Amino acid sequence: MPKLPKIPILSTPDAPLTASTQMHVPIAEIVDDIVLYKDGGAALIMESTSLNFGLLSEKEQEAVVAAYAALINSLSFPIEIVIRSQRKDISSYMLYFDEATKNMANPKLRFLVNSYKHFILDSIKKKNVLGKKFYIVIPFSNLELGTTKSFISTYKKVGPLPFTKSYAIKKAKITLFPKRDHLVRQVGRLGIKLRQLGSSELIDLFYNLYNQEVHKFVPKEVKII
Repeated sequence: MPKLPKIPILSTPDAPLTASTQMHVPIAEIVDDIVLYKDGGAALIMESTSLNFGLLSEKEQEAVVAAYAALINSLSFPIEIVIRSQRKDISSYMLYFDEATKNMANPKLRFLVNSYKHFILDSIKKKNVLGKKFYIVIPFSNLELGTTKSFISTYKKVGPLPFTKSYAIKKAKITLFPKRDHLVRQVGRLGIKLRQLGSSELIDLFYNLYNQEVHKFVPKEVKII
């Protein structure tokens, strides 16, 4: 009777898995306020202020809509609009009120602060307190670097980028900076300001995106008279 082949019950690998999460992140490096991707592409990220459209008059709203339409029609390149909503932890804000009321000699003022504190607590029970931040991303495709050099570099597999870092940054800046300046001018007509994020701010942003945490509300120092 011929022997049957041995079939293992569990396919246990010979070596432990050592792949890290970083291998699945498309970002290669952040240099000179520019996000470099592993495929040679790049991106520039700007933070935007907000505009309360509902508080504007009818004529102001029409002017904002017209300015926004002009902005969209003026774009000859792609952009990404990112809205990040994050739930806030206001426990430190409540502790701030507790400390403030201890130093108040006026009982009426203490009553008003306590009433406001209870109002805040009742509000968050009905609805979560969310913080919103608005970003505009201007992408830079690796195809804009050139196909011949990209193919040769990718074939040789030299380093994480298909190009040298200095070459990729130089080409990205030449392409992205005029687009950034155009957006800043056009968005300024809406009463909104754009600010490019620096390298340290980009690192913090992506770290928080990949490590979700509740954002704590830290109150500014307020003088209570």
